[in-house]
Amino acid sequence: MKVLRNGLLLAALIEVALCVPAFAAGKVVIGYSAPALLGGQGQIQAGLVNGAKAKGWEVLTITSGGDAQKQLNDINDFIAQKVDAIVAVPDDSAGICQAVKAAKAAKIPFYTIDRSPSGCEIDMVVLSDNYLAGKQAGEAMVAFLKERHGSAKGKVLEITGNLGQNVAQLRGAGFNDVIKKNPGITVITKVGDWDAPKGVDIVRDVASAEADLDGIYMHSDCVYSEGTVQTLKELGKGAESGQKGHIFLASVDACLSALELMRANKFDHASNQPIPDFGMLAVDFIEKKLKGETIAPGEVKKDGTLWSPARVEKSDVGMQLFLSTTPINKSNMNDERLWGNIEKKNGG
Repeated sequence: MKVLRNGLLLAALIEVALCVPAFAAGKVVIGYSAPALLGGQGQIQAGLVNGAKAKGWEVLTITSGGDAQKQLNDINDFIAQKVDAIVAVPDDSAGICQAVKAAKAAKIPFYTIDRSPSGCEIDMVVLSDNYLAGKQAGEAMVAFLKERHGSAKGKVLEITGNLGQNVAQLRGAGFNDVIKKNPGITVITKVGDWDAPKGVDIVRDVASAEADLDGIYMHSDCVYSEGTVQTLKELGKGAESGQKGHIFLASVDACLSALELMRANKFDHASNQPIPDFGMLAVDFIEKKLKGETIAPGEVKKDGTLWSPARVEKSDVGMQLFLSTTPINKSNMNDERLWGNIEKKNGG
């Protein structure tokens, strides 16, 4: 019996050793695919790398340059390298599902940041609450119109992102759901496709044709803010905040460009994304997955962060972590936690 017990003990020890997750031995490798590493994308990657480094993990980063097919090829390379988890900022929300299918076949957990996939289920999506961001912009616009006209009425231009992406859809829905409660407001919606030159053309055309334009809502100030302000100036409609004839400018993102324009009294509202925390939170959820922990829907809180409270929801694309966005105006535009201000501190 003594030999049998020792044999059973040895077998049990071998089984435990084989089942110990790779992270316990400091061998976790994450494959990360992003469109680029500039601006906010760079801060997302930095958060992922720093969060991984704190756990003794490694991150392999490849950029696609916005080429959806290259991204698929890059992720297939990660699968061939047998990484422990894959994280991506999808170039194509539907197209990324090809990579998800291949990763599932290889039993590699798959996560996305900033954008959800469309048509497939993954382990977790970490992103801002884009609906909330649009809603905050809508509320700021309504407040301005009430102050200007004595009631919620007026004319507003909406410059969208790529409406084939869920991010633009949600930013539009949040804004318009607020505006719909105020039938006196007319919204002129133009598709901008996250294209700065197209945004300039839209502003020039609409602001020239609509003499009574009161405000402009941009789905991304990273893309449209500078071109919009410059174009309004060229049209003789560049009155600063608080001045007669000022066109109220609201947006989502709170890029450094928008914050600087706000400091110069040329911009009014931006819904800030908690970009620096995206990657770090993804690492935390990867660790839970590798430990075999179950992720349940519910509220997530962390004191001192801009994104708290957040919430985890089950959806048709898997679990999604929605981080709160923060309404930014002149009262809090210098908060050093804003990712635009972090960018400026780092040399912008």
